[in-house]
Amino acid sequence: MSKKKDFLRTIVENDLKSGKYKEIVARFPPEPNGFPHIGHAKSISINFGIARDYNGRCNLRMDDTNPTKEDTKYVEALEDAVRWLGFTWDGNVRYTSDYFSQLYAYAIELIKKGKAYVDSVSEDEMRQLRGTVTEAGKRSKYANRSVEENLELFERMKKGEFQDGEHVLRAKIDMAAANMKMRDPLLYRIRNVAHFRAGDAWAIYPMYDFAHCLSDYIEGITHSLCTLEFENNREIYDWVLDTLELKPPRPYQYEFARLNINYTVMSKRKLLELVEGGYVNGWDDPRLPTIAGYRRRGYTPESILTFCDQIGIAKANSVVDVVQLEFCIRDDLNTKVPRVMCVLDPVKVTIENYEGKEEIDASYYPADIAKEGSRKMPFSKEIYIERDDFSENPPKGYFRLTPEQPVRLKYAYIIKCKEVVKDDSGNIVEIKAEYYPDSKSGEDRSGIKVKSAIHWVSVADAKQVEVRLYDRLFKSEAPEGIEDLNPDSLKIIKNAFIEPAVITERPDERFQFERQGYFYAEPQDYSDEKPIFNKIVGLKDSWGKKTTKERRGRSKTTEAKKVQIDGEVAPMNEAQQALFDRYTQELKLNSEVANTLARDEKLSSFFEEEALKEHSTPVNIANIVTNEVARELKQKEIAELKFQPKQIAQLAAMIDDATISTKIAKEVFETMNESGEDPKEIIESRGLVQISDPAVIAPIVADIIEKNPDNVEKFRAGNKKLLGFFVGQVLKATQGKANPQVVNKIVVEKLNEG
Repeated sequence: MSKKKDFLRTIVENDLKSGKYKEIVARFPPEPNGFPHIGHAKSISINFGIARDYNGRCNLRMDDTNPTKEDTKYVEALEDAVRWLGFTWDGNVRYTSDYFSQLYAYAIELIKKGKAYVDSVSEDEMRQLRGTVTEAGKRSKYANRSVEENLELFERMKKGEFQDGEHVLRAKIDMAAANMKMRDPLLYRIRNVAHFRAGDAWAIYPMYDFAHCLSDYIEGITHSLCTLEFENNREIYDWVLDTLELKPPRPYQYEFARLNINYTVMSKRKLLELVEGGYVNGWDDPRLPTIAGYRRRGYTPESILTFCDQIGIAKANSVVDVVQLEFCIRDDLNTKVPRVMCVLDPVKVTIENYEGKEEIDASYYPADIAKEGSRKMPFSKEIYIERDDFSENPPKGYFRLTPEQPVRLKYAYIIKCKEVVKDDSGNIVEIKAEYYPDSKSGEDRSGIKVKSAIHWVSVADAKQVEVRLYDRLFKSEAPEGIEDLNPDSLKIIKNAFIEPAVITERPDERFQFERQGYFYAEPQDYSDEKPIFNKIVGLKDSWGKKTTKERRGRSKTTEAKKVQIDGEVAPMNEAQQALFDRYTQELKLNSEVANTLARDEKLSSFFEEEALKEHSTPVNIANIVTNEVARELKQKEIAELKFQPKQIAQLAAMIDDATISTKIAKEVFETMNESGEDPKEIIESRGLVQISDPAVIAPIVADIIEKNPDNVEKFRAGNKKLLGFFVGQVLKATQGKANPQVVNKIVVEKLNEG
């Protein structure tokens, strides 16, 4: 059951309690005339989610009533999107075209009741007769046709005896209705076009308002959930079902706010224009808001569903900041993906006093992530570093390599610059350096203090890769069309260099490139001969400089995060740098977390002056503060929060002692945020204590292994990525309560027993 009770779930619960329905049956009814986008993901999560939460069923129905725009490829894309998001529809995929004969029979019944007629006025005249918001409409002279004449004309329309637009079938309701959609709406129109499923069997096709409510009724739908633009259509929905006097139970329509995101267009017409105009590379272009686009870019289904859950189900339309979606994918990947090194704009560094070659042990994951895995990083005399990690004339606050300032090579040694080599045009082509032999990371006895560490790769061992840097497709916060396209939405780097283990060992498909962002092995164009990676999202919101007008009204804290220098977050001031050094060196915080805390005065105050006093282990406190607490402090002051810093400290302590998992901690935090309850009370009342006893977990693992013999065989044959599948199944079976580290250990033991 969802932890948040929205108004739709309240309606559903009341209907079940009152006995109005014995079972909840929902539906997701898209038109197969384009690829589904993030707005459809919200609708999918609502319809399928409510059906799941109340042990009901959800149908997938293609609203295929317009043969001029529909195609099988769109049907396949819609099916694929639902599956990818983790949902299963009831039975086979349904189509409105399955019900064409029944819909036609219902139309005949309306005609016989005197509630529908064939109209033959032109489209322009129909528009004029419709009236205005302040002026009643006038009924067409053809509304006086007899029932017999209407039946005959409608039959001839069906047989294809007329041209498109020559006649339509209309409901006979009220031409003076305040809701203009009730002014004799169209029920059928002529389309002399073959249907992609029905072929040439029909020359007339039902309109949405007629087909939708009746398809819902035929399928036994209980709750027809749709977006707010259909609010005025609800009267037609009810009128059709009531006028036909259909046997109960019948469905009812409820509306929720559609999803609107800034810097994004979700109009199918505009998306089609982008695709067909060649402004993007197909429906799955990673810059598009289509589910296929997000998937190809590297987004995970979990991140999309978390985003849909966070924005909630509202009754009023609003615009969601795309930053929230980007936060969800960062938050999801942060605990999942290996950290590796890739140099995007390389400049060679020759370490003149280094001889030979060595392999350096480097973990794929930081200390605060409960995952294991490491690789050997080749280190040699010649390495590549990022071009902007060296500056001959550094600005104030620049802490990387300069002619006077040494820097650490992450996992390796401290180096200092000795000489800069340039070409005839004055471009730096090589940096000659020296290293300090006793400064190796983890064994440093040099006594040299450096203020930052930079990433690098060995020239002799690095693999050349193509990197596609995707950014927002539109430069305008509220884009209208192609005139608002961002010309820099895609930058392709052909000669980036990545550490060899990423290519040779393939520890994952998604990675965090240290200090660069999150990346995904391009699913279509990647090959061993030509590795390609797509940028999913940066480590921080790196959108370009805002105008003064756009920034007006934002807090100084928020603005400090967005100030950019050549696309990079502005250097810290001395006070911020001191905090950063303390957090990384003394408290051993992840550099990303430390960076966020050091730059944000409210966050650092909450963390250091309040929460840290209550609990001495800082890592989990810092993680909760920079993720969950940070979201609340964007809109509130510390004094306005329902929870107290000491409660965050208590929550972190329970993660530290394995009472709960980090996943459960997020659920507990949401309740704390709403009610202010202590975390211990929440955990006890909901039975959320983490399961860490191997004796309890082992039988569950054994059961999962027994039920998945094919995957066991593949794992033992060498597909080690399936370890995550088995761990995930165990966590799912325990509703996320099992200790992941214990699960991981037992799964490995059981799988290796064979």
